[in-house]
Amino acid sequence: MLAASLVLGIGLLPWLSRTDPALTVLKARSAERDPTPEALAAVRDELGLADGPMRLLARWLGGLLHADAGRSWISGTEVLPGAAQALGVSLLLMAGSLAVAVGTAAAVCGRSLWLGSRRRLGARAPGGTVTAVLAALPEFLVAAVLASVVGVQLGWLPALGWYGPQWMVLPSLALGLPAGAVLGRMLDDLLPGAFAEPWALATAARGIPPGSVARMALRRCVPGLLPNLGLFVVGLTGGAVAVEQVFDIPGLGRLTLRAALAQDLPVLQTGTLALVLLAATAGALTRLAARLLIGPALRDGALHSLHRPAPPAPRTLPLVYGVLLTAVIGLGLPRDPLTLDTGARLQAPSWAHPFGTDALGRDILARIAHGSLDTLGIALAVSATALATGILLGLLPRLSGPVVDTVNAVPPVLAGLLVTAVAGGGAWTPALAVAAVAWSPLATHTTTLIQQERATTHLTATRALGAGPWYLLAHELLPAVLPPVARHALLRLPGIALSLAALSFLGLGSQPPSPEWGLLLAENQPYAERAPWAVLAPAAVLALLGALAVTAAGGVRLPRRRSPARPARLPGPPAEVKQAMPTPPRTPVPTSPTD
Repeated sequence: MLAASLVLGIGLLPWLSRTDPALTVLKARSAERDPTPEALAAVRDELGLADGPMRLLARWLGGLLHADAGRSWISGTEVLPGAAQALGVSLLLMAGSLAVAVGTAAAVCGRSLWLGSRRRLGARAPGGTVTAVLAALPEFLVAAVLASVVGVQLGWLPALGWYGPQWMVLPSLALGLPAGAVLGRMLDDLLPGAFAEPWALATAARGIPPGSVARMALRRCVPGLLPNLGLFVVGLTGGAVAVEQVFDIPGLGRLTLRAALAQDLPVLQTGTLALVLLAATAGALTRLAARLLIGPALRDGALHSLHRPAPPAPRTLPLVYGVLLTAVIGLGLPRDPLTLDTGARLQAPSWAHPFGTDALGRDILARIAHGSLDTLGIALAVSATALATGILLGLLPRLSGPVVDTVNAVPPVLAGLLVTAVAGGGAWTPALAVAAVAWSPLATHTTTLIQQERATTHLTATRALGAGPWYLLAHELLPAVLPPVARHALLRLPGIALSLAALSFLGLGSQPPSPEWGLLLAENQPYAERAPWAVLAPAAVLALLGALAVTAAGGVRLPRRRSPARPARLPGPPAEVKQAMPTPPRTPVPTSPTD
């Protein structure tokens, strides 16, 4: 039903945007052609626009039953072959990006695996600065740097087009590195709890090799990440619009974006439907894989909570990053971000202009500082909204499950177009678009953790002692789930800022002369080779924001439970249960809960 509503909304896009679809199609076909009343009437008659959107949608759906998605309103070619080819390109790019993401995630959590498998549980992994920088780098900026430096200047790999395996390397790196950094941090967050479980504590006495312990710990933690991995898969396919634009890749994301901008409804509806089907397939496969890996333990209630009290995280790095970010903003706010100086165009950093100037002679430090007020404020508001929505809907998996699969299939760019059509353009358009889709990973994470926490032996024992559902939710489930989901939300904060920047980068958000960070990157990208500081300065501030968010996320921890000698207000078991309770036998050496 939700997927049908999405396709219906796509079909109504030209009418929702209050624009004449005939004029848009005519301009897309030939920008030089004069839109005379006769020409517009000919387009309306050719496309059947006079019949209205509902009849057009009904004809398109009827054609799908016969494997016919209609013809493009712009080129006149059949839609289905072109969409299938674009989907194949996007799936190949997704496979390459996923391989890079898995390798990056393995590198991020490698130290924790090595320490945990050798029983050095007290040692802490590094603060994650490199990971934060990788997670916070804009994909379109990474793509532009790789294309210009590796592809053009060094000539090591081809930078434009899609003609073979070599053309996959650079775009796969641009997409896979940030996604792998986020996945690696999420896995690194679960590993300490896995290594502290009874089965892992018994491995030293049994002499099991560290490599086997590490593999069992991975198997224990991976099911909790699989649903989010499915979301990443769909995001790497439909959300790679900016990267496909930079590398000139004929993928599904770029095809859908161009169709949306030109209001080519048959192509747009077919591309959206393909993304929805891909999201549903990926979600079903990841849920099946998680059930196969850990299903028996969920059924038998034989799990232990992975989220337990941990030593306080070091506060030095978040403090340093916060001071640096505050200093950059504080130094730039007294400066005027709109002052033009054509005699100081593209000047290198100096005492007068610490971050240099842009193509119009404006001070980049001033523009970054003033843009931070909008970028950071909106990103924080969207993150808080996504966290609250994700937790609430994650507690209702039967309601949120189908919604997540559909919402995740909508790239932020397409969501931005839909929001722009309904609410109009403006600075808050990207915020509404990103907020509409940003909650789904957090809801999926919440649902997965709730499912596993309900299957823990501790919760089973607490329920047997007479605890009701509200007590379990307030005192057991939420305290165990809120900290990791909050850490996940902090990890997503740079990504939300990047999504806002990407929408502005593509022209769907703030307009010049606004100093919004995404717009800064879009304005200065053409001068990246001549004046790299104009691009590197806002990118470095984004990376600093990512470092602050990732290191601060380590401080969100589960509060320590009260001592068992002073239990919480929990009713004891009924008298007949006490009489029937046998003396517990000697517990054998535990094994992995997933075996």
